[in-house]
Amino acid sequence: MPSERRANADQCCQRISWNDLDPTPIRALIQLARDEDLFGAGLRIPPKHPGDHSSFLLPEGQSLYADLRARESMTICGLPLADELLAAYDSRLVLETSHQDGESIEEGAVIASLRGPIRSALSVERPLLNFLQRLSGIATATRRFADAIAHTSTRLLDTRKTTPGYRMLEKYAVACGGGANHRIGLFDRVMLKDNHLAAFGENLETAAIAAVATSRQIHPDLLVEMEVDRLEQIKAALAADVDIILLDNLGLADLEKALAKIDRQTVTEVSGGITLDRIADIAAVGPDFISTGAVVHQSVWVDIGLDWKQ
Repeated sequence: MPSERRANADQCCQRISWNDLDPTPIRALIQLARDEDLFGAGLRIPPKHPGDHSSFLLPEGQSLYADLRARESMTICGLPLADELLAAYDSRLVLETSHQDGESIEEGAVIASLRGPIRSALSVERPLLNFLQRLSGIATATRRFADAIAHTSTRLLDTRKTTPGYRMLEKYAVACGGGANHRIGLFDRVMLKDNHLAAFGENLETAAIAAVATSRQIHPDLLVEMEVDRLEQIKAALAADVDIILLDNLGLADLEKALAKIDRQTVTEVSGGITLDRIADIAAVGPDFISTGAVVHQSVWVDIGLDWKQ
């Protein structure tokens, strides 16, 4: 049994910044959003008359100046994406921001001001709001969960339960809301679950030892995490010298017993059935991390309006 941790908690999470994101897939997502709206992308038969026919009823030379305003309290996310989105519609569109991603604002606050040709501005309005409302909704939900355990040493993690194609943006939104990012994909951590270990034999302890040894032989720099959903599995995880033990779907009483058995020999993560109502009670038991996909897949879009300025 190891006498000290192989990894510390800081090595087991990250926090994605906007500069970490590759703009190429973001631009492709923006292009798809635009083409869905204007050209019917995704349909087998393209529209007979593509374009924004409502906005083209307006005078070509008319300009719009409007405020993006928060209609409820929220944590902002997605403003850097707005510049890429506007450029995909009209290079003359300008967004002047009053806040930065990660800031929490109150109802009524002006988030940014949009100006430019009215036709282009009204065409971009809905995709712009869609991105901002969705990402700010995730950041806002994350902030509530993170604030609930801010008085403890436990940190909040996201999961891989993300919308296909939106993973990096959604994980960035979690970071803006005060959460930390778990593994980004299958490529950056070994996660040993029942099915993986079963391939190494029927005896859990020898299987875990073999799996960990194989992983460290192939990629010694990758962290190895093992999922445990019964107390008796902890002995095998410790014997295998894993970096992280994931305690999945255990009640509070069993969590206390599990953490006592582990005795801080590995980094610990708790997951499964995490709700805002019970996350503080779980954190009080003392794990290093609590991970939940709820901050993404149960988040609600926030309300942002585009208000014309006379």
